[in-house]
Amino acid sequence: MARYGYEGLPRAVPEEVGISTSRLERIAPVMQGWVDDGKIPGALTMIAREGKLVHFEKFGMQDVATAEPLEFDTIFRIYSMTKPITSLAVMMLYEEGHFQLNTPVSEFIPAFRDMKVYAEGGEAVVDAESEMTIKHLLTHTSGLIYGGEGDHPIHQQYRDANFYGSTLRGMSKKLGAIPLAYHPGASWSYGMSTDVLGHFVEVVSGMPFAQFLKRKIFDPLDMPDTAFSVSSRKGDRYATLYEPAEDGGIQVIENALVSSGPRSFFHSGGAGLQSTAADYLRFCQMLLNDGELDGVRLLGRKTVELIRMNHISDEWQPLERIGCGFGLGFAVVTDVAETHAPGSLGTYSWGGLASTTFWIDPGRFNRHPDDAIDRRLTVPRPIPSPYLSGDY
Repeated sequence: MARYGYEGLPRAVPEEVGISTSRLERIAPVMQGWVDDGKIPGALTMIAREGKLVHFEKFGMQDVATAEPLEFDTIFRIYSMTKPITSLAVMMLYEEGHFQLNTPVSEFIPAFRDMKVYAEGGEAVVDAESEMTIKHLLTHTSGLIYGGEGDHPIHQQYRDANFYGSTLRGMSKKLGAIPLAYHPGASWSYGMSTDVLGHFVEVVSGMPFAQFLKRKIFDPLDMPDTAFSVSSRKGDRYATLYEPAEDGGIQVIENALVSSGPRSFFHSGGAGLQSTAADYLRFCQMLLNDGELDGVRLLGRKTVELIRMNHISDEWQPLERIGCGFGLGFAVVTDVAETHAPGSLGTYSWGGLASTTFWIDPGRFNRHPDDAIDRRLTVPRPIPSPYLSGDY
């Protein structure tokens, strides 16, 4: 179990860290209403401040057919919430001096040398105007996409490639043989950039991607339930996946783990991990603490500040998130008013296909500047605009 059991962090009375209990009590009726109306099978919600857990509630079922209730230690498939973890792994290697952010990907993965690009309209293929870099992969400006149902030639090639039926090396080789959707750095498009970063991590580190994550991130942060597989021993904790049905209810898209054996997933840097809410909360708290948790430092503070800056053009909106840019692994709020929601400048977040989501608000967590030095492991600095302070 995690360092603080299934809760991930130590508990606090909400008012002790500046949170209103009465406001927190507004959450449960809304979530339970979604369950009661049959819109979702279940939900788990967590809120922490100043390194302390102030809200943790569960609603509904992890499997409707068996009436198995959702538990605090239920294991979820987190899909694209894998991406920030992979990006962190890349930046850990960056800090070790193996590459610069503008280093061409082809220096480590030859399959991406001399890339081709589909010209506008998809009727011709031309040489890429620039090399794809590590930063392009981190920011989804590489020209790689996800396959879709469109009739553009690139979509058909992605559908035919069977990327996840291979190794990470094989996946990268297949991707390198398909022309890019646009010249690197010329646009933003959500896609397989972070999947490639998974292979990049194993090339640079010299160890399998899953092994690197376990040794360098999950074990140090005490995230025992985060992995690319779920063992039979934990099978009763694995949630069944559902999606909206045409009748307004829900339908199964992936059954929970069966008792006959473990369930394993492709070691995708973009979408392959399973995790618990408590495990992922510890990952988020480490980022909020500028790279450190419980005396374990994974990244330097200035590197974390670099990660959560906006690195893309204001003209691009990641997955139509208005008022947001994109850092090195997740969306970043750049204009609160444009988001049409209350929040803070610099809040960063991302989500997964199965409706898992996290938000980290670095500007709302330091209420006591006079004792910030003594509380530095649990109280991060607020980040002033434009996110990078001049304090070295």
